[in-house]
Amino acid sequence: MSGYEEDTIHGAEDIRDALTDVIEASKLTAKQRGSNVKPAVEKLASLSYEQGLLPDDLNQLIDLVTTPNFLDQASLGNLIRNLYPVATVNIEIIVKIIGSLGHGKLKPSLNIQGALLRWLVMIHHIIENQGILSRSYSVLFNLLDTAAIRKQLCHLLALITRRRHVRPYRIQSLLSLSRQTGNDPAVTGLLRVYKDYYPEIIVGEATRAKASAFKHPDPQWRERLDEIQQAHAERSTNRAERPLNAFRVARSRVNGKSSGLFPEVHTSNATENSITLEEIENVDGFVKNLERIELPNQLIAVLGDPLLQKLLVLKPDAEAHQRVSSWLASYGQDLISGESNLDPTDGLEILNNYVSSTKSFPPIFLAFFIEYLKIWNGHDGRSSILAILSYIPLIHFQELFTGIFQPLETKMLDDTTVSQLQLLEFYTVLLQRWAVSLSSLEQRSANASTIIAELVDHVNTLCLTLIQTSPTSSTHSRILDFYEQTSILASDPKLHRHTRIMIPPSPLVYILHFSFCPNTLSRLCSILSKYKAGFQKAMSTSRSEYSPEYINEFNGFLMDICNCIWRSRAFNNNDMNSHGCLIPNSLVGDLAAYTNSLEMSAPLSALFSLSYSPVLGLSAISYFRELEDEALARGLTELSIRHAGPITRASLNALASGGGLRVGWDDYRLGVLSYLERKGMTGVGELMYNTMTNVMKRRSLMSTADSR
Repeated sequence: MSGYEEDTIHGAEDIRDALTDVIEASKLTAKQRGSNVKPAVEKLASLSYEQGLLPDDLNQLIDLVTTPNFLDQASLGNLIRNLYPVATVNIEIIVKIIGSLGHGKLKPSLNIQGALLRWLVMIHHIIENQGILSRSYSVLFNLLDTAAIRKQLCHLLALITRRRHVRPYRIQSLLSLSRQTGNDPAVTGLLRVYKDYYPEIIVGEATRAKASAFKHPDPQWRERLDEIQQAHAERSTNRAERPLNAFRVARSRVNGKSSGLFPEVHTSNATENSITLEEIENVDGFVKNLERIELPNQLIAVLGDPLLQKLLVLKPDAEAHQRVSSWLASYGQDLISGESNLDPTDGLEILNNYVSSTKSFPPIFLAFFIEYLKIWNGHDGRSSILAILSYIPLIHFQELFTGIFQPLETKMLDDTTVSQLQLLEFYTVLLQRWAVSLSSLEQRSANASTIIAELVDHVNTLCLTLIQTSPTSSTHSRILDFYEQTSILASDPKLHRHTRIMIPPSPLVYILHFSFCPNTLSRLCSILSKYKAGFQKAMSTSRSEYSPEYINEFNGFLMDICNCIWRSRAFNNNDMNSHGCLIPNSLVGDLAAYTNSLEMSAPLSALFSLSYSPVLGLSAISYFRELEDEALARGLTELSIRHAGPITRASLNALASGGGLRVGWDDYRLGVLSYLERKGMTGVGELMYNTMTNVMKRRSLMSTADSR
């Protein structure tokens, strides 16, 4: 969910900053950027060469080079040449690369495809599951007709070919391709690999031509990759970065030397009837001897040992936690005073490992960060700090705001969208963890409702700022992430009893509604549907908690959106609960006069409906095209005319009279909602069905008719 909890290496934040700069630049044309992107690309390539790429960073770079963007080919090639993974490469990345191969407007250039295939050859040995290449054999083989990438394809196919892949039709295809290409060395090399499996089938003449040796494309690149992976492995050992399901004590030693960050687990006071953690080797031994395990000498080792962390979670010990808290208090004082020998970033990473493993936030942590944020520079260890603070328990908001949130925002916010988005993501994760905590409570929390309401109210301001300063689909998505959490609090049966329903600010809802991204509109509608379910539940038990004005404000969201999408009455404020999307009547009149002067086929009030909406119009006409194509394919009718769009009630009647497809107006609109659901945009339909009774009834009737 969050990028805060991933393992970090030295300089990882520099790589992420450089990566963010390049990704943002790739979204703009060269003229729009206002500056040369090559220095940013060179910086990212240099950092990757020096330190390697963590899995998430590698994944983002693969997304960048395999999807349409405005970077020049030289920059993309430079990035691909410096893709040095620090660990194994997961199959998701391999699938993305294979999916980007071939011809098409949205595909990378053939030069870039060739570079990606060359990269696959060079990292073939560190792919997490090489079976993915075997399963993609047919896809790769069918691309051999593409001359520009044939050499790299043949090399990759030669590496992954096994007996089961050698089929008569593939042999025939390769022989034919070899003749057509004048015995291309790469094809001849692949034929020789095939001949090794079936020498009696492939005649000798076909493989006597000059063939590619399929050597490693760049031995120096391979040596550098090995150095980076070895260095990362040593760092992981130094930092005791073990999987959280490891059931052996961590040993933070390399070449016999201790890392010195914190003590290792050692137990000297064991008895004949007790078991030490050092004796545990697997999960069975841990579970079987849980009650007999003796605590180690220095409990501060819990900060670096996952097995000891598990023990203290499953077998709580008040004295042990007090000892750890005392050490942390002493360490915190040294860190703040500058007397600690540890790098503050390493110290913060230790604390992050502790809270992420134990899912606890000791009170001493709160006191520590209240003081530490006063001297923090706002940059060093930012990811670790946000990760740690996201585990803060439900405490009075004013105390949190004064001691933590306000100093954090003061140090973090630097008038950039990036810092604001990081802060929003932090609050989203924090709210999610609070929700998880509340769902485990059997009795109603007395203060949770007030605390969460004040947090949401605080974040509302941040969201309103972001949506105006960075009106992009990416920013909208982050904002919706937060309100999806608030909608869960409002609608989940285990949670809504703890909290008061906090609706988003009206301007925020309408700005998101008029965005140009279909997914944004769908997610907004889904969120409002959850809010509606929460209000219905709350109003069925008690009406005193919410004022009529508050309910009317929320109902206005529903009515205005339905007026725009379904009823073709955009900006109408005469209906009950409608607010006209908060657009002043004078402005509505000016807009209507302008659209009328354009002599459009629909008035202003209909321009945001399913057929005319700039967000939904393409889906609407695509659905109707499908209906027409299906009718022709089934041979049920001959269409003498097809609808040119946009579709209206009158145009459907005229289409049917003129020999076109016969579809009712309501059937068409319900069909569009179903089409959106099939495309993953379920929110619009959810809101229409849950808000307008006649739409739900019509849908039920259609479902009943279809089942018969």
